[in-house]
Amino acid sequence: MPESSLKNILNRFYREFDFKKRLKHDPIEFPRRYSTPEDIETAGFIASCFAYGKVELFKPVIEKILKPGGKHPAQFFRSFAFKKDSKYFIDIAYRFNKEKDILCLVYMLSQTLKKQGSLKNLFYKHSSSEHEDIGYALTNFVDFFLNMDTSPIYGKNIKPGGLKQFFPSPKNGSACKRMNLFLRWMIRTKDIDLGIWEKIPPSKLIIPLDTHIAKISKCLGLTRRKASDWKTAKEITESLKKLDSKDPLKYDFALCHQGISGICKLCKGMNHIVHTKGKRLKNPVRKKCLAHFL
Repeated sequence: MPESSLKNILNRFYREFDFKKRLKHDPIEFPRRYSTPEDIETAGFIASCFAYGKVELFKPVIEKILKPGGKHPAQFFRSFAFKKDSKYFIDIAYRFNKEKDILCLVYMLSQTLKKQGSLKNLFYKHSSSEHEDIGYALTNFVDFFLNMDTSPIYGKNIKPGGLKQFFPSPKNGSACKRMNLFLRWMIRTKDIDLGIWEKIPPSKLIIPLDTHIAKISKCLGLTRRKASDWKTAKEITESLKKLDSKDPLKYDFALCHQGISGICKLCKGMNHIVHTKGKRLKNPVRKKCLAHFL
């Protein structure tokens, strides 16, 4: 597809997308409940950590974790005391994350807020205008958490899989979907994003890559890579920069929810037929393809 045509398609879809309507189906609704920067970033960090799987399943978990903090979660988590406050997180688990993993996440967040003042301060320490993107800063941001002593929670300094799952890193090749999602919320200033980390330009962001974005990006020719990893996320972002160099992630939210509807390359007329492993299904699902919004 010619670059100009693709830009027209995405810009039109971006303009017509109903962001407010989709808020209740997206974890960004949690940080948007708060007004002060420290509460926004604290709620956003927790919400992004659990933003995998079905929305209706992870939202109740986020609600339970944020509930003890009331209107000011940053204050609660900063003053978190293990012996006194761990009672609030009993019997909370989600998929790969066991009760102690979630308690350790809360503990690590508390230690970070106490030592760094805010998550923004920690990220800014490793961010520079000389970096081509947020990859370096994100790697060091994650390392700060993973280098903490977890023995107060587990009885010894270990990092179980259910804890490490909260902290993917670019240096391991992970697409870091949830971390990039959190950074998009904090850095972009338009649409539904909150833009409270004003020193980092949106052009440094990397797209939060999940299966939906990967599928639609291949459909539109934004990437040729098959793996859903950091390199693919960067390649898709670079393709989007050709359409908007200052704000390449302006299309992310709309593309993600469009991707959920089931995009594929094989189109017929105004609809396309979903295929699986190259084979046509007996009862194909017909959907409008994004390419036909032009």
